[in-house]
Amino acid sequence: MINWDEIIDKLDYAFQPIIYAQSGKLYAVEALLRNVQDIPNITTIDDLFDLVFSNDYLYEFDLLLREKAIKKFANINIPNLKLFYNLDNRIIYNKNYSSGNTQKILTKYNLSKDKIIFELSEKGTSIEQNALSTMLQRYKQSGYSIAIDDFGIGVSGLKLLYFSEANIIKIDRFFISNIDQDSKKKLFCSSIIDMAHIMGMQVIAEGVETQKEFYTCKDIGADFIQGFLVQKPTKNINEILPIYNDISNLILDDKREDQNKFIDEQFIDKIEPLPVNSSLYDIILHFKKNTEHNFVPIIDEFRYFLGIIYESDIKKISYSQYGLSLAQNQNFSTTLLKYLKPALSVEMAWGIDKILEMYNLNFQNSLGIFITNSDKYLGFINLNSLLTMSYKRNIEIATNQSPLTKLPGNKQIERFIANSFRNIQINTTHIIYFDFNDFKPFNDIYGFRQGDRAILIFSELLQKRYPKNSFIAHIGGDDFFVGLTDFTFEDVFELTLDIQNEFKYSAKNLYSNEDKELGYIVSKDRFGTTRNFNLLSVSCAIVEINCKSNILNFDDTLNIMKKESKSSKEPVYKVL
Repeated sequence: MINWDEIIDKLDYAFQPIIYAQSGKLYAVEALLRNVQDIPNITTIDDLFDLVFSNDYLYEFDLLLREKAIKKFANINIPNLKLFYNLDNRIIYNKNYSSGNTQKILTKYNLSKDKIIFELSEKGTSIEQNALSTMLQRYKQSGYSIAIDDFGIGVSGLKLLYFSEANIIKIDRFFISNIDQDSKKKLFCSSIIDMAHIMGMQVIAEGVETQKEFYTCKDIGADFIQGFLVQKPTKNINEILPIYNDISNLILDDKREDQNKFIDEQFIDKIEPLPVNSSLYDIILHFKKNTEHNFVPIIDEFRYFLGIIYESDIKKISYSQYGLSLAQNQNFSTTLLKYLKPALSVEMAWGIDKILEMYNLNFQNSLGIFITNSDKYLGFINLNSLLTMSYKRNIEIATNQSPLTKLPGNKQIERFIANSFRNIQINTTHIIYFDFNDFKPFNDIYGFRQGDRAILIFSELLQKRYPKNSFIAHIGGDDFFVGLTDFTFEDVFELTLDIQNEFKYSAKNLYSNEDKELGYIVSKDRFGTTRNFNLLSVSCAIVEINCKSNILNFDDTLNIMKKESKSSKEPVYKVL
């Protein structure tokens, strides 16, 4: 006979902090089971839970663990702290499952339901989709928040995301590891974050261990950060801090922000929110007094944005003959959570471009976007303001871009170079200079319109082949500029060589069949001498900027390399 109480006594919980990505302030801790190795014949947590499940004791065992975690958590003296608690998916199959037990534990330790967030993993034990959805809905209807852990690892991630209506998703460590160096991971995570935000969910980047991983996760919109960079799991609750200054300093030291990102506060409508503990009577009065908007933002006691309540959802009560009287009646009272709906929100720090991008992805279901600062409510940007912002941003971009390719021009190139040198202690940057070979004789023979076609083909090739987050610009004429941050030399060199070869192949289609067969054209050079010129190709120079680079040497180095590249069939490379 297994002595379950004895096993519970041997186990302990460590807590790992989860912090706001934009401030470094503590948001929550995750309870992580420890001392499993002290149990005979058990080596892993999975072994332990498989044993418990096989003995049909999973739900009862989980409740004991739940109380153990909550009891320890209750002793952490940090306001508004949340607890992430991991559930084994299989508890849904336990015949003794019943509702209301968590509330009893929370009440015992003087904690409210909003203090705990249940984590369900999409990896490991698989259960039938309907059963999982049932369990998720059961916890949500009971007033608990839900997080999906290990997102991206399981086979049903997107399906789970769709059906779960979770509050938070946690992107698995696999996708976060070296995300600063892996463009595919960056694209995947960025897309998941955008999709989650549109659905009213927040995102935690799990397993962040380096500064560069942190900056990348912050840049692509992760709401929270968890990992060794912040703190390793600790059994000692006194080591849990209200703010992690190392992270705060990283944010303060981050000089990479473009001034164009900042939002003019004139566009932000400071709609007065209501606290989540307001009564139904309060909200009915609000809509009777405030007729400009058909919704009201809802915040918690710390001004964290929770969502909105639509007037239409309570109008049956508010417009009834005895609506106000009923709402004032204590026996009729209900929480605002019943009417609370998720709403599209973005961080102020994300800037104009991200705000416009998020709205464009969700414009059919939104009248605007809510703005937060470290998740604290700031206000609302309506459709008209968004259109004005978009118009101004387009004008600003248009004045600083190539009229032919619509790529950024010299002003943005200068800014990119300056930022690259400003951040050499943080990032390694590769700057790539492209220049067409024998472009003048091509223009002389085939005309400027065909020359423009060649420039557009190359422009589209750069945008298609380089990663989404690359800086691609058009210096002018047949000169192009590409900037890549935190990629290996090998990756940059290989991709750039492929682009050179692909353009050389594509450019052949701009020539007549006769010239293609000859492999050259006959024209006059700049001195008036008639001679043979090769078909169009592009030369290229790659300059690496790292922590040892000196901006004073940049122009001279690049000019030398531009000349060297003309006699090379592959990119020339130099570390500045």
